[in-house]
Amino acid sequence: MPGTGRAVGLLAVLILLLFGGTPVTAQQPGEVIRDIVVEGNQRVEKETVESYLRVRRGDPFDPVRLDDSLRSLFATGLFDDVAIERRGEVLVVRVVENPIINRVAFEGNRRIGDEELEAEVRLRPRTVFSRAAVQSAVERILELYRRNGRYAVTVEPKIIELEQNRVDLVFEIQEGPLTRVCGITFIGNSEYADSTLRGTIRTVESAWYRIFTSEDTYDPDRVEFDKELLRRFYQARGYAEFKVLSAVAELTPDGRCFYITFTLEEGPRYRFGRITVDSRLRDLDPEQLLAFVATEEGDLYNAEEIENTVQALTDEVGRLGYAFARIEPVQNLDRENLTVDVTYRIDQGPRVYVERIDIRGNVRTLDSVIRREFRLAEGDPFNTVLLRRSIQRIRNLDFFEKVDVRTRQGSAPDRIIVDVEVAEKSTGSLSFGAGFSTVDGPLADVRLSEENLLGRGQSLLLSFTVSARRQRIEFSFTEPYFLDRDLAAGIDLARTESDFQTESSFDETLTRGRVRASYALTEYLRHSVRYTLKHSDIRDVDNDASDFIKDEQGERLTSAIGQTFTYDRRDTRFLPSEGYVIRLDQDIAGLLGDSKYVRQELKADYYFSILPEVVLNLGGAAGYVFGFAGEDVHLTERFFLGGSSFRGFAAAGIGPRDTATDDALGGNLYYVGTAEIRFPLGLPKELRVFGRAFVDAGTLTDIDVSGSDLEDSGNIRVSAGVGLSWLSPLGPLAIDIAQALVKDDEDDTETFRLSFGTRF
Repeated sequence: MPGTGRAVGLLAVLILLLFGGTPVTAQQPGEVIRDIVVEGNQRVEKETVESYLRVRRGDPFDPVRLDDSLRSLFATGLFDDVAIERRGEVLVVRVVENPIINRVAFEGNRRIGDEELEAEVRLRPRTVFSRAAVQSAVERILELYRRNGRYAVTVEPKIIELEQNRVDLVFEIQEGPLTRVCGITFIGNSEYADSTLRGTIRTVESAWYRIFTSEDTYDPDRVEFDKELLRRFYQARGYAEFKVLSAVAELTPDGRCFYITFTLEEGPRYRFGRITVDSRLRDLDPEQLLAFVATEEGDLYNAEEIENTVQALTDEVGRLGYAFARIEPVQNLDRENLTVDVTYRIDQGPRVYVERIDIRGNVRTLDSVIRREFRLAEGDPFNTVLLRRSIQRIRNLDFFEKVDVRTRQGSAPDRIIVDVEVAEKSTGSLSFGAGFSTVDGPLADVRLSEENLLGRGQSLLLSFTVSARRQRIEFSFTEPYFLDRDLAAGIDLARTESDFQTESSFDETLTRGRVRASYALTEYLRHSVRYTLKHSDIRDVDNDASDFIKDEQGERLTSAIGQTFTYDRRDTRFLPSEGYVIRLDQDIAGLLGDSKYVRQELKADYYFSILPEVVLNLGGAAGYVFGFAGEDVHLTERFFLGGSSFRGFAAAGIGPRDTATDDALGGNLYYVGTAEIRFPLGLPKELRVFGRAFVDAGTLTDIDVSGSDLEDSGNIRVSAGVGLSWLSPLGPLAIDIAQALVKDDEDDTETFRLSFGTRF
């Protein structure tokens, strides 16, 4: 490449002095630039070069303006070298143009694709080449690999000169191994062991079983988050003055390992002192807000309870109509008595409006899919309660691995910009699975699913399952915002062939079609309506089957309309830890078809976090179905309990039964209560394994038929047990070991239950 660099251009005046040229600094009165000559330009027009000069024809030879001209030409990035000299009354500008990039290529990159690297380097063919731009591209490639956990990466740019002042630019990349975190140590921790603190942070030490996680690779942003997690951990346990003094990451010479050392200052343990609420808002009585204060005098200091109180007070004050209220917890530490006085000060905050909502990181998902989940719109008064609800709704979509929402100052003091950054995850899958269930035996499953079809938020499911006792094909499609309204519409089609010979001595073929729609009545209450057309065929009834079963043999058409009310206040739909959900289902059949019945079911679940990651679930369900217009409730419309719906008992293991044949007949009325605790097992979080302990109690009773061989006690049954769940990358696995504590002699019990390769 020709050129002597920027320094030569800046020394052009001194060179002219040495070689006898007339220096541009020798300005004399009346001497002006009569002409400007540009030399060395090939692609750049003469007029373009002159446009960057700070002098024009007729201007004096001003050394300051000529020096500015030199800087201006270099700043364009078009030239590798520039020199300005004076020849009498002529100003001569000599340039050496930067070449044009003909091609950009990457070699040695296996972990990161060319498209991602091209977006990072921002160098394109037919653009001007400069060494500064290449060096900047190298730094960006290195940073990209470091973000992916490869700190041993090297990048060497190769420049291949071509004719017509063109170059090929090739980045030779040596990716190197993943840089793992080989050790995490803590200094200054006397109250909690290193093992306890390692379980608190996100970064983990590398181990052979951590093949499905990236959290054992070094990430400086994650380490910063770890510092915040340590602060939360200690301040939730009374250490109000806890500090992370430093977090030092040391890289081994071979670039394969990081050793991270956290230096801590725990400080003494505090308790809450005096707790007060100070309202400075007109007509707002602080006494009516005391019920929302979670902190109590004498309790161990807990910063999380302070945050929860601020959120509860903000929600309540906002509900009372104070949209711009500001709640600030003022803390006063008494180091002598080791107490913290807290005053929740409620004041009128500034009136702030949402100027703009910016969304980044959504490559596939349309902006509109995210924006329609916001409870705030551009131009609305800013409300933290509605913002938190918006974040919750976006996370509940389950389209993203990460949802970060931040606010920043807008174009005016009363304007705020909401920044939403998401990281998309795979929402579609084509899976071929095999597994085993204690109910269905060996099974194979082919499933095509997409929860975010074409980035529009639509869901599509097509599956085929075959097992020793059941074959099922299913199609489902849902449009969550039909006609651009908050109206979810969908269709379901399914055909199932089931073997109930073990429970009730018959086989069944069931074909079903359903159309449905749902919409929001309030923020948390949703209503759905549906129409179902179902054809059932009870066949292959065993010769020794119950007479009650034989009477049901044959085909039956059912036409039913139904509705569902769902009130959902869970913190998340997936493994919730707080909140509750209530669901009421109602169906009526009889307008067309052979069945005439009314069915109602009520289900409720309440979740409460006892300890971090230890969640108590109290649940209940009840259902009742009855026939009308002289019709009985038929076999396929009754309820059956057992298996996953009542652990400790086999599928259809309880309820009305023909004692002569031991066939289960189902029932018209059931109710079940469940208490379950979900808890960690001390294994690494990324394994996604947790334990369960549960108690189930309830019964199934009431049937329209009668006879001497019919047994229907209606007695309460009780079971208890433990279970293990593993959300493995290859599919979920569930193991339950339960014991029936209270049962009838005719009941069919089940101690062990295994399910793998199916959804739960």
